[in-house]
Amino acid sequence: MIEIIPAIDIIDGKCVRLSQGDYSQKKIYFDDPLEAAKQFEDAGISRLHLVDLDGARLGKIVNIKVLERIAEKTKLLIDFGGGIKADEDIQAVFEAGATMATIGSVAVKDKALFFSWVDKYGAQKLFLGADVNKEMIAVSGWSETTDLSVFDFIRENKAKGIENIFCTDISKDGLLQGPSVELYKKIIIAFPGIKLVASGGVSTINDIDELAKAGCSGVIIGKAIYEGRIALKELMKYGREAC
Repeated sequence: MIEIIPAIDIIDGKCVRLSQGDYSQKKIYFDDPLEAAKQFEDAGISRLHLVDLDGARLGKIVNIKVLERIAEKTKLLIDFGGGIKADEDIQAVFEAGATMATIGSVAVKDKALFFSWVDKYGAQKLFLGADVNKEMIAVSGWSETTDLSVFDFIRENKAKGIENIFCTDISKDGLLQGPSVELYKKIIIAFPGIKLVASGGVSTINDIDELAKAGCSGVIIGKAIYEGRIALKELMKYGREAC
């Protein structure tokens, strides 16, 4: 069974969604992200993907108070990312109640620091983000596409024990045009045993079923829920956890 992971993206303390990572294409869905989190919990969902978009853009954590409130007021297992750049950042995230720290750019730009976190906290406490543009890794809030392929990126991190990885195809994100199923299939075939979570483009229940068939362990869903394309009650059939 595939695990359903709703996304809450935060700007100025509010729950928003962007299209293709473009901050000028922002739409506010909840003034208070806790309200959205409680709705997810009430629907039987146990996991939350919480992203500090201000933090991602500025390179420092901005909205940690949102994490603290959701962790205090719900029982959701939260992975939190955006602006985690230093030892004190990741420590603060765990102290604020995150179950996992979501890491992207640091794993590309400062491998030694990232691997020190793997050693200190354990691979299971880290949720590695592989943001891709035509199969090449993108960093810094998607503003920079590197010459590193997603396959080389995953290979190096898998060798260090990382298994929890989510992959976002920037070209699909926020457009409700369907996920990159073929890309995910290629990754899963190349790296059997990883727990690959799909992100970006999901717009229907059929998309979720296709990702499950492809072998994805989970799926991050944002705009499709907020725009009413997928009702929370429809997600209940997937249960609380992936097999």
